[in-house]
Amino acid sequence: MKYFLLIFALLATSLSSAQQSTGSIVGKLTDQEYNNEPLAFANVVIKGTTIGTTSDFDGLYEISGVAPGTYTVVYSYLGYETVEIPDVTVEAGKVTSVDVPMSAGQGMALDEVVVTTVARKDSETALLLDQKRAIEIKESIGAVELGNLGISDVKSAATKISGVTESEASGDVFVRGLGDRYLTTTFNGLPIPSDDIEKKNIDLGLFPTRVIQNVSISKTYSAATSADQASGNINIASRELSGTSELEVGVSVGANTNAIGDGSDGQGFKVTANYEDTSLGFYDTDIDIRDQITNQSWDASTVETPANMGVNISGGKSFFDNKFKVFGTLSNSKNHKYYSPGEFLIYDQVTVTDSITDFQQWETEHVNNAMLDLTYQDDKNIIKSVTLFVNTLNDVVSEGGRNGFGNIQEETIGDFSDFLRDQNTKQTRLFVTQLIGNHKFGKKNVLDWAVSYNKLNADEPNRIRNIINFTSDPVNAFLYENSAFESRKLSQTIDDEEYNGLLKDRLKIIDEENKRFYIDLGANYRKKTRDFESTFYGVSNVDDNRPSSTSLDDLDQIFTDANFNNNILEIIAFQSNEAGEVKDEYTGEYESIAGFALFNVGFGNWNFNAGLRAQQDEIVVNYDVANAPGGEVGSVSRDYTNVYPSLNIKYALNEEHALRFAASRSITLPEFKEIAPFRYISPTGQQVFGTVGDNALEASFANNFDLKWEFFPTRGQLISASLFYKSIEDPINKVRARGSDGALFTFRNTGEEATIYGIEIESKIDIITPEMNDEDGNPLGPTLSLVLNASRMWHEQDLIERTTEEGAIIETFRYGTNKNAPLQGASDWIMNSSLNLETSNDWVANVSASYASDKIFAMGFARAQEDWDTRYNDAILEKGFVVLNSKISKQFGQNFQVSLSGQNLLNPKIEQSINYLTSESRAELEAFSDDREVRLGPGAPQRETITDVVRSYTLGRTFSLGLKYIF
Repeated sequence: MKYFLLIFALLATSLSSAQQSTGSIVGKLTDQEYNNEPLAFANVVIKGTTIGTTSDFDGLYEISGVAPGTYTVVYSYLGYETVEIPDVTVEAGKVTSVDVPMSAGQGMALDEVVVTTVARKDSETALLLDQKRAIEIKESIGAVELGNLGISDVKSAATKISGVTESEASGDVFVRGLGDRYLTTTFNGLPIPSDDIEKKNIDLGLFPTRVIQNVSISKTYSAATSADQASGNINIASRELSGTSELEVGVSVGANTNAIGDGSDGQGFKVTANYEDTSLGFYDTDIDIRDQITNQSWDASTVETPANMGVNISGGKSFFDNKFKVFGTLSNSKNHKYYSPGEFLIYDQVTVTDSITDFQQWETEHVNNAMLDLTYQDDKNIIKSVTLFVNTLNDVVSEGGRNGFGNIQEETIGDFSDFLRDQNTKQTRLFVTQLIGNHKFGKKNVLDWAVSYNKLNADEPNRIRNIINFTSDPVNAFLYENSAFESRKLSQTIDDEEYNGLLKDRLKIIDEENKRFYIDLGANYRKKTRDFESTFYGVSNVDDNRPSSTSLDDLDQIFTDANFNNNILEIIAFQSNEAGEVKDEYTGEYESIAGFALFNVGFGNWNFNAGLRAQQDEIVVNYDVANAPGGEVGSVSRDYTNVYPSLNIKYALNEEHALRFAASRSITLPEFKEIAPFRYISPTGQQVFGTVGDNALEASFANNFDLKWEFFPTRGQLISASLFYKSIEDPINKVRARGSDGALFTFRNTGEEATIYGIEIESKIDIITPEMNDEDGNPLGPTLSLVLNASRMWHEQDLIERTTEEGAIIETFRYGTNKNAPLQGASDWIMNSSLNLETSNDWVANVSASYASDKIFAMGFARAQEDWDTRYNDAILEKGFVVLNSKISKQFGQNFQVSLSGQNLLNPKIEQSINYLTSESRAELEAFSDDREVRLGPGAPQRETITDVVRSYTLGRTFSLGLKYIF
């Protein structure tokens, strides 16, 4: 099977593709003989071709997949006059509507025909036109292009836009080097909640491309949107019905080479002990977390066929003369991923505190999506209702030390080695409902409004951890002698509720061809509440009892009812809150109220858009926490009231060239988790906690500047170059924290100022453009296009050092020789490219590649503050790597499509590394001088450092065969 898939992958990578966008002709036929009632079963044909259709019972018709061009459309019905409509123009990515009244006894005047053309919001050409006309600087990618690239979710889609990359380790999306905290994410322009306690933004991987029309990133701030952003806003536009009716069904099957290879290893693919309580991606059990200690297995299970599978159906129909449209989609998918065995090390200066050389991980993901779009549109009004439900279940098994070389902190004793296994199930359920309106009052007033309600449950109902001492040949495994919580079960729940409102009125004062002046006045409201709870129990030996197991895969030999009943093992609660309950908890409330005004002036080739936004943000967190530094019972509040300006200037040199300039000031707010002293422990043992008191996190402010040149050689092509600069006050970074645990992280204002500047280049060009057949408008040869974007960035922040009046260090973020450091998460180089081919006989093929250079995963820290140049832990660096994907598809007739895609074809090794100062070099430096500044001076001994890999793995290649039938 693997070799069969590999052969097809090589075939796929030898080709490249681009979808030449097509258009559609739609409309309604009416019968003048019967009071303009709908005329059913009339024939509609493009003259000189066999391309056509018939009208339905409502008189509606649609001819889709029409190549761009100008046609004559022929309408006929037995006993009625045949009507020919000449000069019907079809544009790429647009729907041309032709409504025709027909009569049996008289001819028809052409002025009775209504012809309109509307841009589709999912095609590459339509989005380029939108980008060309937009006031702000933004870039988009649509569903059509994403389908050609074989991209399955919004996270992968966003990384195809210039200056955007993803951190494999953290899962964050970075825009121009700024990560999760500096971004905002909206769905149809309205906020959506995060599904993860560690993240500000929702996981974009939860949104499959089939539920979206496009993804756009506005890299410059406008006063009409929330000021809580520094690098931009990612907006997901939901899909809607584009014609008069559609219905399609798709299925896919595939496999990941790691998952079906080493990940199964003849014994099956590993899943958690919780997996038996899941069905179709839904986890359900009525057993309390404490009772899970004795009523559930502690051992991972296996599944025999870790195949990837998916099924989806989508469809819609228009009613009432195409004024009311209904569109819905349902999908279910299951995917498997296996992280190959590799390093997992934690360094504390020169000492390795945790060492695993065979760390590996199995992931099973179920995703269920449902979306319903109801849209009413007439000449003056648009009212849209969007309801979205996303259910995701992630089942993760991680383990290491089976090879006998594991060492976890100080717990290893005698001749034993350590074995670690984590099992975690995360159930995320997101419900979004939105009501959106647009109304035209006359020719000079437009009102937009929107309201939404979001509900999120992000639960980890049962996380299981075991760290075991064992010997090999034969296996003899024991609980740790001196730790009560190295075998534990943990439950964590997040419940978010959110209300959003938007009101915007546009008053067009001057609306002439070469003169434009309008004012936007509006207001936003957002209220978000969070309830968070965490409970865990550990299992401890009683006295000197140490029950054992003869297999690392049968730890249930240890956790028997007899051992608990006979007082050999006991269950211990880690924490109790003020009310005596065994849990940590906090409640958070965020309220934002804003009013804004934008003034847009256009004359000739110039357009100026200036805005002011007054925004008040209030954050309140009440916590009852024992499991964190500084934790107890308390409350933290933050209140920020500011005015945020924005300026966007566009100068059109001519129809093809334009210059843009943007300037703004924005804020980055603290998150609930960062100002509540809760310690979150990830499945791999890394711990993140918030800070309170004097060290508590404060907001960060950014000044943003952009200059961009755009060139549109043709309607579907683009070449652009941008210069950007950001000055960030009180930058926020993820840092390693001082403490006995080397895997401890927190978020801090690490500097007084950071700067980031760079250049972006983007191109979408046609290498080969075919001639068109004059008779049927079809291409006579292949189309070949290239998409390429690249970014080069320079970034630096100063590192704060706070001292007393006498010069003693209170706190420092400096380490090694670093008084300045790059921004956490920022890559110097980011590149994306795709080569696309479409043939005249309906073959489409594509190959795409992306690369992001090295970036800091977490900042370093001073282990001994007064000696931060010698007693320190360096930053953890995430190495850059190339991702190569490919897809090939074939359309058979009007209804059937087959596709084969390959993801991560190069299967690069993904690594994190750390530099550390050797013991000999440290001793030489400290013997040289007691003065830190002297040790950092030009006459000091040369520093000797060693680079070591602290995390490494491969993800494997993923191949998928898809079938789609369009009715």
